[in-house]
Amino acid sequence: MTDQSFAQSQTVVRDLGRTKYQLVLDAMQEFTHQRGQGEPDQIWLTEHFPVFTQGQAGKPEHLLAPESIPVVQSDRGGQVTYHGPGQITAYLLLDLRRKKMGARDLVTCIETAIQQVLTQNNIVSELRAKAPGVYVGSQKIAQLGLRIRKGCSYHGLSLNVDMDLEPFSRINPCGLTDVTTTHMADFGPASMEVVKKQLLQALAEALALTMTKHRLDS
Repeated sequence: MTDQSFAQSQTVVRDLGRTKYQLVLDAMQEFTHQRGQGEPDQIWLTEHFPVFTQGQAGKPEHLLAPESIPVVQSDRGGQVTYHGPGQITAYLLLDLRRKKMGARDLVTCIETAIQQVLTQNNIVSELRAKAPGVYVGSQKIAQLGLRIRKGCSYHGLSLNVDMDLEPFSRINPCGLTDVTTTHMADFGPASMEVVKKQLLQALAEALALTMTKHRLDS
């Protein structure tokens, strides 16, 4: 394996800490726009400050009462969702052409990884046809939203670990009117650091990634 192909096979993991959504959105767009063919894939982990985000299919009527929480228009797929502390958001900046994957393949791998984490924590989950995400009965516990640009993905997933769920009552999550929202803490102790490690391992297995470069961003 050449040095270049070895570098391409590595996935850089960046833990951004707690962040403002708009700043991370801008950074993802810039990274994806400027990345070259030899650029290693990256996964960014973060907990956002409270924010509602409207995806490209978002409808104003699903945003019920935002009040003091800001609303940001996003270029991801899907409709409205909430991000806040106690929720892991993982942004997957992947060259899908290099991995010979399509968007549907990526969604399947993400859902598989999330379900693996939930199984490790004794939480029985399920999927819904035509409604991406992961559910525990009629309650949604994880959200998906992606954008593919020139064969490269950005945006990703959010998994509710141990958070204030009240803001979800101010929206119809992902445009769904027949679901409520839950988090892992409803089913037992949920450590953010433990779940974060489990999620990275599950994503590595599902997407056949080698995560050898970890950098903590302040």
